[in-house]
Amino acid sequence: MVILAGVLLASCEDFLNTSSPSVVDRDFVFSNPITSRAALVGAYEQWRSTAQNTFFGDGLFYAMDAAGSDIERHPEKHANQIGRHYPEGLYQNGTYASQYALLAYMKDPGDYANLYNTISQVNILIGAIEGTDDFAQMMASGTPTIKSQMYGEAVTIRACCYRELIKYFGDVPFVVKSGESSGLTPRDSIYDVIIEQLKAVEPVMYVVGAGVEKTYFSKTAVQALIGRISLEAAGYQTRRTDLGADFYKNGKGEVITFEKKGSANNQAEYARRSDWRSLYETAKTYLKACIDNPGSVVFRTADPRGATNGGKAYDNPYQYFFQQMNNLTVADESIYEYQMTQGVGNDSRPYSSGRVSSGSNSHPNSYPCKSYGQTRINPAFYYGVFDPKDKRRDVSVCVTGSTGKGIEKLIPFLPGSVANGGGLTLNKWDENRMAKPYVVNQRSSGINGPYLRMSEVYLAYAEACALTGDDATALTYLKKIRERAFPTGQANTEAFVTASGSLFKAIIQERGFEFAGEGDRRWTLIRTGLLPEVIRDFKALTKNMLDGIKANGYYTFANGNTISSYIWTKMVDAKSIIGYRLTTQCPAGKENDSILFPGWRGQNDNWEAFSKVPTTAIYATTTPQTNVAIRGLFNYIDPTGTDAAKLVSYGYTKTNWGADLVSNYDEYYKYLFLDYDYDKAPIYLWPYTPNVMATGGFTNGYGFKQE
Repeated sequence: MVILAGVLLASCEDFLNTSSPSVVDRDFVFSNPITSRAALVGAYEQWRSTAQNTFFGDGLFYAMDAAGSDIERHPEKHANQIGRHYPEGLYQNGTYASQYALLAYMKDPGDYANLYNTISQVNILIGAIEGTDDFAQMMASGTPTIKSQMYGEAVTIRACCYRELIKYFGDVPFVVKSGESSGLTPRDSIYDVIIEQLKAVEPVMYVVGAGVEKTYFSKTAVQALIGRISLEAAGYQTRRTDLGADFYKNGKGEVITFEKKGSANNQAEYARRSDWRSLYETAKTYLKACIDNPGSVVFRTADPRGATNGGKAYDNPYQYFFQQMNNLTVADESIYEYQMTQGVGNDSRPYSSGRVSSGSNSHPNSYPCKSYGQTRINPAFYYGVFDPKDKRRDVSVCVTGSTGKGIEKLIPFLPGSVANGGGLTLNKWDENRMAKPYVVNQRSSGINGPYLRMSEVYLAYAEACALTGDDATALTYLKKIRERAFPTGQANTEAFVTASGSLFKAIIQERGFEFAGEGDRRWTLIRTGLLPEVIRDFKALTKNMLDGIKANGYYTFANGNTISSYIWTKMVDAKSIIGYRLTTQCPAGKENDSILFPGWRGQNDNWEAFSKVPTTAIYATTTPQTNVAIRGLFNYIDPTGTDAAKLVSYGYTKTNWGADLVSNYDEYYKYLFLDYDYDKAPIYLWPYTPNVMATGGFTNGYGFKQE
């Protein structure tokens, strides 16, 4: 773990001696800042482990956030998936979560328990600091100190834990003092309390880069987090009606009124708080503060690598963010990253959601190691929604993976996993693009997890401004995000807003482009109330695509992209032809080059020299064919025409593409949001295990069985 800058250089004042021993466990002794920091590092490790293995890589992320929107999908057959999870994590009948073996993800001790273990750890530290004689003076000073910084970090870890619990479970027990217990607490009350707690610590924490690093929580992170949680607290959520009319209360204990959307479902209603505007105002205040004083956070509008470097094309500041993480560098745009160490732990995000590889689990048989690719991208989104000029498209989505032998492979749309099937893979985390790839074993790349970054702050601020009447500012910040993603002068933001139907909807759609495949989209659509209409429109778009391919052999979307039944592919030695293996951007004007386009794919340039990769037949040759050249990816080539015949004569092979979508029509359309009711409250939350219910003294809601 990286040590907080300056902390270990401080004097060892006994600042955690408490005048009230009852507020701290007797076995918990703090003697100086060093041991106190060590205790907090332990809480960070518990948070990191739980976050990576549960909420951002495996566990509930794997089962729910990796699909469930118009952008993300699971790769397997519907029949193979339901033994572990319902494909989109929307249980309209409530009983799905019990009918299928979903509780396998929730075995005790599990995700729920691990978060509360983290809360328990930080509650001890929080209680100890709150019991010190100078606590009130510290909080009133408005000036950061080592002690107040650690207190703020502990409070922030706790707030993050409750944020994740609410997101997945809704109303949960709320415990803020060590040793206490609680029954179900209304989520609105929890939101209000943790927002106020974050407000209280924000003035006495260091700005990131000025006393605290990005792998710890900072004043900057707290400002961003207040904005995020405020928007979520203000948004639509599905709430239980079986707990009584006066159950839902705010942080002051006052009963809340709601604005409802649609009809009730399984004793639940889809609604937002009537006072949602005040929460948006809070978000505006703290998001703007984060923007005005970002510390060491840099929102890149230009690629620091330049347009070209060493004969390779770059010129993509958006991709630079992910490349920094692939290089095991804390990214410029990050506000907070949870830290991973190469070769240690369960590095689930690149494995579960990164660019796929069909290789084995470990050296010496695979380079890169196997990557499952549970997060895939819907073809209708890739083809029909992404603007062809948007630089984020090829950063986010890739049509190829790896064989695991350093060879690029086209991923068929046939249902499956790794690079054997499942279709379009998420491209943001690619072990082929790592500066120091790790092939000893899978899940150990060492790539950090992005939790807060400045682009979210900009888009959240734009959203808050749009919904509080400040359209001019909202448009300004939408443009900041959009214009860096397009060639100069081609973002056409005003036209995009018009086509989206409103400025608010344009901002939410832009958020989809920015965070595609990262597990944000499903939750954003739920909280904004846009889920029903987005699902309806996307199902129609998907049907049109499939029916068009079936009838004509191709389908052309409104953005000009065409998906065809077939494409033409050929293996080539990209390194001898162009000098590298395609892990950079396609140069401007080369979009018709079958080798260079699309960009940000390919293989590591130097697998053959990597000491841990054995000599193999493919790399023993002087011209190893490691890359796929592709024709017809976005335009129709008549398979019976002269162009197709020429390609065959050049060594290209006709390859199934859209034809596999049609042959799996039910997988891509019928089972897409199966049984979803556009009017009823969406059931998207997770059931409690029998042990949790027994020990907590509460029941499942939303139609879930009490099992």
